[in-house]
Parts: sequence; structure tokens; C-alpha cells
Amino acid sequence: MALLLRPLRNSISRPSSSSSKILIPHQLPSLRLAPEKQVPLLNPNLPSPQSARTYISEMRKSAFEGNMLRLLRNEIQYELDRSPPNQPVSEFNSFTVDNRSGEQWISLKRKFGHNEEIKIEATMFDGSVPITKSGGGGGGLGEDVQLHITMVVNISKEEGRNALEIMCSVWPDTIEINKLFIRKPENMPAQPYTGPEFKELDDELQDSLYEFLEARGINDDLAIFLHSYMKNKDKTEFIRWMRTVKSYIEKKKSGPRLLASFMKMLYSII
Repeated sequence: MALLLRPLRNSISRPSSSSSKILIPHQLPSLRLAPEKQVPLLNPNLPSPQSARTYISEMRKSAFEGNMLRLLRNEIQYELDRSPPNQPVSEFNSFTVDNRSGEQWISLKRKFGHNEEIKIEATMFDGSVPITKSGGGGGGLGEDVQLHITMVVNISKEEGRNALEIMCSVWPDTIEINKLFIRKPENMPAQPYTGPEFKELDDELQDSLYEFLEARGINDDLAIFLHSYMKNKDKTEFIRWMRTVKSYIEKKKSGPRLLASFMKMLYSII
């Protein structure tokens, strides 16, 4: 048996001829495939989708702001053409007038007698009341309004001392006292007692207080002046406000305009 197996073992262990070589795994030739060439689906020169969305958003915003600017320019020109505001006066009778540009108040000051200092602060129109008036030739009735101005009169005799403060309503041709109280220069309560309503006072006391104001130039003529002045200031401040808004939008629009121009140029050369 051993004699039979030996020749078989020898044949297995002995290398065969060159035509029948056994391939050892690490000697197998490797197949190298050429890498696939990736073809881009989008042109790399094109802006990213995010940039495109930003461009479209900025263009829409720019168009909206452009329309706002056009409307503001038209409205400003309309106001200037229809009735341009006058240069505000700086004096009225014995009062000096501070226009306080950009504010809703004006200030008036004057001296009276030897030691009285009178300061007045008046608002722009801050309310109105309806009035009924006779119509035209048809005899019908129409509705109009009377504009209201709040006025605060401060009268002091010595600086740093108590002052008499009078709250008034100013109508187109008259002044109406509402309240009066003494204002302390310091340690004033947050909500001081300001006394009863003026109309609740004795009639003679009311008349004497009106005479007190009239002697100091606070009268119907001042009411007429304030209404005329505030009509002019109302227009001046309205035009100033529109110009301020227009200037803000123009400055804000300059950045997006540059971006939009750049994006438009970029698309044109692709």
C-alpha cells in the first residue's frame, strides 16, 4: 500500500511542467479600471441656488423700496407745489417763539413787569371736536371740526421758586382755562392734587383769572396766532418726516442695489 501512495505523493509535491504552473493567489494579475470621469450637471460658474434665491429676494425688496421712494417723492412734490410752508416766525407781540424743529411742541417766552418770567408750551394739533354749520345755498347742514391745541402756561416770579401753572385748551379764536395749580421746583409729588375743574370755580374768580392772563398777552389774539402757526408747522414737519424716511430708504437701498448689480453682471457673462 505504501508503495502505491509514495508515487502519488511525489507527483503531487513535484512541480509540473511549465505549461501547467499552479497560480499562487498573490501572483494573480490585478485589473485596474480607469476612473470614471465625472461630468458636472451644473456649470460651476453659475451662482449657487442660495445665491440665486438671495438675488431674487433682494430684487423684490429693491422693487418694493423703489416704489416707496417714488410715492414719497411724488407726495413731497405735491405738498410743495400745492401750498409750500412758510418760514416760521420767531416773534409774536412780546413773545419770542422757539419752533423746536422735529418736535410736537413750540415754546414761547416773555418777561412781564419787574420779575415775572412767562413760559408757554403749546402742542401741535392734538384733537378736534365736530361742529355743525349751515350748508350752502341749499340750506342743508354740514359737519366740520374745530382743531384743538393744548397749552401750558408757567408763570414764575423768581428762579427756583414756586410757579403758577395753568393748563389751557386753545381753540381757533379763544383760550379756555381747564386747571391751575402751584408747581414746586423740587420734591413735586408724582401725582399732585391740581385742584377742582376750572368751571367749578366761582364765576367772578374765573373772570379775574382770564383778566390775569389777558394782561400778560395770553388772549384770543394768541389763540389765532397759534392755530395759524401750527397749520404751517404741521405741513413743515410732515414734509420733514417724509424726507427723513426717503433718505433712510435710499441709504438702506444702496447695499442691495450693489448686490443686485453684481448678480446681474455675473449672469450676463456666464
